[in-house]
Amino acid sequence: MGTFVTLAEVLEARGSPLDEDELWCLLLKSLFIKSLELVTSLWCALRLGSGNMCSVLSPGSVLLSANGSLAFKSCARNEDVASFTAPEVQQGHTASSRTAVEKMVVYSLGMTLYWCVDYHLPHNQPVQISAELEGLLLSMCEDMMLRRTDLLTVLETCELHHKASMLPPAERLIRQLVEDVYKISVSSVALIGQLLFR
Repeated sequence: MGTFVTLAEVLEARGSPLDEDELWCLLLKSLFIKSLELVTSLWCALRLGSGNMCSVLSPGSVLLSANGSLAFKSCARNEDVASFTAPEVQQGHTASSRTAVEKMVVYSLGMTLYWCVDYHLPHNQPVQISAELEGLLLSMCEDMMLRRTDLLTVLETCELHHKASMLPPAERLIRQLVEDVYKISVSSVALIGQLLFR
């Protein structure tokens, strides 16, 4: 699979939010390739009574690979995921259906991606995304589960947008995000080395 960096590391390295095309590509890739598998795994874990599966995605649990793939890791015990956790989970409700699990994942992914577009913006500065994308993310982050958009609707919206906008393949974008992190890291190490050996 190759070397991974987290979404949080991408944002820390660049010091600025993701742009709209990056968000659309990550959203589509997340949903299409991995979220359905994640939801199935979560649903199976819940049905079997296994409580060790983490239903919360966060910037620290979304892994981007140098080969253009995307994966999710389990939540670390010390990772603060409260702001990415669906309200019904925070209130102690357990998912009783596949739809409920999907909506938990949709909330978590929506909050994660909204965090990426809002990263390091001053409080008085609005996010720099289209009304279409902002509306989709806000519908994913809806506090009331019954009003929250479902996984299939998000996936269909992303596919339609991707086709209409002729965005580059998500794999290429993910590779570029990972490469940028490594370039910035190497540049930082070189600069520190120059400063230390003056």
